[in-house]
Amino acid sequence: MAKFKYILIVLFAVFVTACSTTKYLAPGQKLYTGGEVKITDKANTKKSEAKALSSELGGMLRPHPNTTVLGLRYKLWIYDKTRTNKRRGLRHYLNTHLGEPPVLASSVDLVKNANILQNRLQNEGYFIAQVSGDTISKKNSKLVKAVYTTQTGPAYHYRKVTFPNIDDDLNKAVTATQNESFLKVGDKYDLDVIKNERIRIDAKLKEKGFFYFAPEDLIMQYDSTIANHQVDIFVKVKGSTPDQATWIYKIRNIYVYAKYSLKDTSAKQDSAVKYAWYNVIDPKKTVRPFIFKNTVLLHPGDTYNRTEHTNSLNRFIELGPFSFVKNRFDDVTPDSPFLDVSYYLTQYKRKSLTAEIIARQTSANYDGTQFNLTFRNKNTFKGAELFNLTFFVSTDKQFGSYNNGFNVFQYGVQPSISWPRFVGPIDFNTDNAYIPRTTLTTGYTYIDRTRLYTLNSFSASFGYQWKPSVHKQYTLDLIDIGYVDAANVSQLYQDSIRKTRNPTLTHVINNQFTIGPSYSFNFDNSNEDFRKNSFYYLGKISESGSLYGLVTGADTLAGKVKKLFGTNFDQYVKLENEIRFFHKFGPNSKFAARFMVDVGLPYGNSTILPYSQQFFIGGPNSLRGFQARSIGPGSYYPPTTVTGASQFLPDESGDIKIEGNVEYRPKLFSIVEGALFVDAGNIWLMKPHYGLPGAAFGKNFLSQMAGDAGFGLRFNLTVLILRTDFGFPLFEPAATNHGIVDGTDFTGAAWHGSNMVFNLAIGYPF
Repeated sequence: MAKFKYILIVLFAVFVTACSTTKYLAPGQKLYTGGEVKITDKANTKKSEAKALSSELGGMLRPHPNTTVLGLRYKLWIYDKTRTNKRRGLRHYLNTHLGEPPVLASSVDLVKNANILQNRLQNEGYFIAQVSGDTISKKNSKLVKAVYTTQTGPAYHYRKVTFPNIDDDLNKAVTATQNESFLKVGDKYDLDVIKNERIRIDAKLKEKGFFYFAPEDLIMQYDSTIANHQVDIFVKVKGSTPDQATWIYKIRNIYVYAKYSLKDTSAKQDSAVKYAWYNVIDPKKTVRPFIFKNTVLLHPGDTYNRTEHTNSLNRFIELGPFSFVKNRFDDVTPDSPFLDVSYYLTQYKRKSLTAEIIARQTSANYDGTQFNLTFRNKNTFKGAELFNLTFFVSTDKQFGSYNNGFNVFQYGVQPSISWPRFVGPIDFNTDNAYIPRTTLTTGYTYIDRTRLYTLNSFSASFGYQWKPSVHKQYTLDLIDIGYVDAANVSQLYQDSIRKTRNPTLTHVINNQFTIGPSYSFNFDNSNEDFRKNSFYYLGKISESGSLYGLVTGADTLAGKVKKLFGTNFDQYVKLENEIRFFHKFGPNSKFAARFMVDVGLPYGNSTILPYSQQFFIGGPNSLRGFQARSIGPGSYYPPTTVTGASQFLPDESGDIKIEGNVEYRPKLFSIVEGALFVDAGNIWLMKPHYGLPGAAFGKNFLSQMAGDAGFGLRFNLTVLILRTDFGFPLFEPAATNHGIVDGTDFTGAAWHGSNMVFNLAIGYPF
């Protein structure tokens, strides 16, 4: 081992020597290694403020030095090693596409950079700031660093903020926004905040009908001659503001061109069909006029409102049949300010047929392919109804230590139709940017678990989906039906059940019939990159058979097993909760955490959740130090009588699931990101079952947690994230001493080979 370490050290030294990038410089040339901003004015800037300013100002320095990874200028090294006079070939490609020419110290303009930094400081309230630049280089060194010494001086703060006190519509509207102003007494002067204040006021005025007003019509005057480094600022409307910008506009007529083409040169308003409060121009009658009732939010006589206007544009796109929407406002002012509004809609092709081949990895560690053939009609009944009909076929092979050739083959059909409105007796409508939807979905899937069993799976659901805001979404399925029938069970599988008496194996092939509603709520602001902290939450409650079970008095434990359509129906209540938290340490590193608590309560006609509704744990998107679905329930682990008899390890499932994951995600270089993670969790049954000792949830559930740790790499290819994770189990619920940490030699090759789990997946785990 020691000899191996010395070899690594020698190889690393040779690599560093080989990567020297200054020996190719011409005489007198020096390589620029970057700039540093030093805030020396400790009397006027706190340590935290100085650090933030140094970081901000440092990002403004130009030019950028050569790219480095672990201190090595690998792009410059490639450039030097591949220099060529040829205009084509591999060497030329490497030199021009992967290489990077040296950034020389002679290209750095110290005076220009110093002026830029000084100007930036003045824009942030340091009116008397002074910046000077110089270079630093060690004796006989070909490396040069730039240092910018900065005296900030005192920052100027607002003493008074004054809004207009003039009695006309425009000035009164500007003053009415004062309570929400970004300019606060006591805050530091900041030019960016002032610019944003003008934009804020303009946005508020656009809600009040000032259609032609612009941020440039406002002027912010300030007086910095006040004592004690204070500023008085005055918000004013420019005297040169045009008359149109001072008027409040109202809506007169609304026109919707349902099938617009660039070839159309006439307004065609003589063919308009009036419906409700708008006019539809559609000579070929490609849509029914009522579909815009949930889309056109402006009404004749309304004061112009930009939010309602932009929400209308978004809703036109959300309808589905339209690929592009543009609008025009015509000033039709006779005696008072009025606007005619026209929406021009470009339609997609109504019908389409697509085929796709998908490479995928499922939650059970199956890698495989799927072929989909989808027919789509975006305007089925001329009411913007979206009809989908998908035929699919797939095959999946399970990799890992638990694979014994029990692969999965599937085919099926999934028809669905979606209406861009609520279908039913309730006239539900919203006035935001999102259209409520009604969805009817059905499906049939044939599942062949090679050498074990085949299943016929039928499903259907009908429900609603709506979004009250960009972050929130609700889904209510009034009815969700599922039926799974075991068509063929192999003798191998039947022998496993008979010899082991394992209820898990039996549970998989039991016929399952679920019928009931479900409701879910989702909150998500994690896609907003400007947030330092962001959250994701998904909560769902669903049930099956409650009403019918109550009517029939179903009670399995009392021997009153009831049937629906000749099949035992499942009765349960299921609650699912998942919360994610993300914290940004900086632009190139993030902390991510996830916590899940899922509980299913079987009752009445059921003593255990149907297999299709149970919870699983382990695998590439769960506990990454364990094979998918190999943990639990509780401390139960299939004895050798199970695994030996059939050479098949059943997927472990439970009625309760608790899982937590934490992950640190730093960006390493280029498209490569890293990850360090820890996972913990398990599943349990709600009630004890014969043949599954230790599987029921109890007061000792914490001691039955499984845990793992590991590391991984993510390759951000823009269109997808390719992820590799290496997980190592730390605690196994079925272990005698509840853990494998104590007395374990983690450096041993035997431990690595038998315990490390490699996961290859697409996308982040959460």
